[in-house]
Amino acid sequence: MLPFRLLAPLGAAALALSACATTPYTGPVEVTRFVAPSASELGRGTIAITFPEDIANLAARNAIAEAVRAELTKAGYTVVPEGVPADQTAAIRSARTPIVAAPVERQGPVSVGVGGSAGSFGSGLGLGVGINLGGGREGPAANTALELRITRTGGETLWEGRAQVATGVKSPYAQVATSARTLAAGLFKDFPGGNGETVTIDAKKLQGTK
Repeated sequence: MLPFRLLAPLGAAALALSACATTPYTGPVEVTRFVAPSASELGRGTIAITFPEDIANLAARNAIAEAVRAELTKAGYTVVPEGVPADQTAAIRSARTPIVAAPVERQGPVSVGVGGSAGSFGSGLGLGVGINLGGGREGPAANTALELRITRTGGETLWEGRAQVATGVKSPYAQVATSARTLAAGLFKDFPGGNGETVTIDAKKLQGTK
């Protein structure tokens, strides 16, 4: 079984953020994927969506589920309702983490780091953390992540992916439905992808992905 490797610290692309971001700020979508040797089973048969961790915001939960459901269908699966037995299971985890300016000495360049506790996707945590990183321009305020693990009956992991994007408060990608669609599209771009690969994608290129 593949270990759950995607709960590691955020990747370099999410942290290497410019101090002179334009308004509104939207970073690239960073996607990391792991594929098991039995990848031939992916994209076939029935699959059920589950949320191992509760998401209190029902609208956000529905938006995430719909975005993932659409991508699973395009990948070749038949998605069944939650609770219905299926050949495979897609477990979804999501979080939004505020990004804060790290302390700097004297007049050194402003650096950026991740701070605060992760909150459920769509909870609003981080969206109110406006930070000024240069001349009044909007900077990255939150990092939104979507994680997905596909397992087959018996618990064997077949595929695991994480997509994340840093956004400013005014970014259209800070909206829950847009974030969900964009991150899900990034996860499934060229599915299943290469084992252990990390790619970055312009968020705009994932708009309206079919």
